[in-house]
Amino acid sequence: MSINLGDNFQVSSLGFGGMALTPVYGPSDPTEALATLNHAVDVGVSFIDTANVYGMGSNEELIAKLLKSRRDEVQLATKFGIASNPATGGREVRGDPAYVKESAAASLKRLDTEVIDLYYLHRLDARVPIEETVGAMAELVQEGKVRHLGLSEVTASELERATAVHPIAAVQSEWSIWSRDVEQSVVPASARLGVGFVPYSPLGRGFLTGTLAAKNLAENDFRRQIPRFDGDAVDANQAVVEVIRRVASELRVGEAEATPAQVALAWLLTQGRRFGLPVVPIPGTRRAARIDENLGAVTLELSDAQLAALDEAADAVVGSRSNTPNWVSSDRE
Repeated sequence: MSINLGDNFQVSSLGFGGMALTPVYGPSDPTEALATLNHAVDVGVSFIDTANVYGMGSNEELIAKLLKSRRDEVQLATKFGIASNPATGGREVRGDPAYVKESAAASLKRLDTEVIDLYYLHRLDARVPIEETVGAMAELVQEGKVRHLGLSEVTASELERATAVHPIAAVQSEWSIWSRDVEQSVVPASARLGVGFVPYSPLGRGFLTGTLAAKNLAENDFRRQIPRFDGDAVDANQAVVEVIRRVASELRVGEAEATPAQVALAWLLTQGRRFGLPVVPIPGTRRAARIDENLGAVTLELSDAQLAALDEAADAVVGSRSNTPNWVSSDRE
């Protein structure tokens, strides 16, 4: 089953977030990762999302191995804009036209492909007007190196300014039962402008599945840096998981009881219908079985009472969703 995100860009109704295939959440096995990618495409999850910053390029190189034999089966999305800053040893955001072109060339080389289907600005560079960045991205479309443009973590006004320069196929931001700030203005603006929405971390970086022992995360696990995974916040946020579990126990997917992951994804798909825009979540995983599980959400229907219970649970979430507030669109509105 496919869906038109925006700008006539057809993708699978559920996508795959590639970040989890690199060691950001702990060790990763490249052979298993490639097998997981192939399984995703086998079962119809063909919208694959990556970024140049994931694994410092190694994620794109991994996906290149999938594309080598299956390029025509994949809708490929990648991102640019988060760069290393040699002067500080940290990261910075860059959206200057020269960097747009430089990044695209590097991603095309790592991905070993001639064209990127959806090219996102990963984060907005406050030093560069969004019109300049999108203008440079539009030139990549004219050159045949990119087919569609996307933006990540932008505000409603930034999205409006961008669409005045070139059609935008999708906005990508964190959106889930416990991350609903984008519903205030970005989601309605996307619906009004005909832009699809791609929620990243739709399962709360694993927390909403009810399978994550948040207090036992590896020392190098990125989630340790996120406020809502901190000690007291984790304990408080378990209440959200319990509501999701209860709703899952009331539903079935085929012959089996629904899972919390399926409920969380079904909630997002329902939100798309509520707001009147195409929504394509991109859950990430390292295991093929999780892809099959996630697909069950596409046919799951939640009752009004179940939706109300999930909405109420979302209101009690504790802690920020990001350790870098200025990179979160709602913090700039």
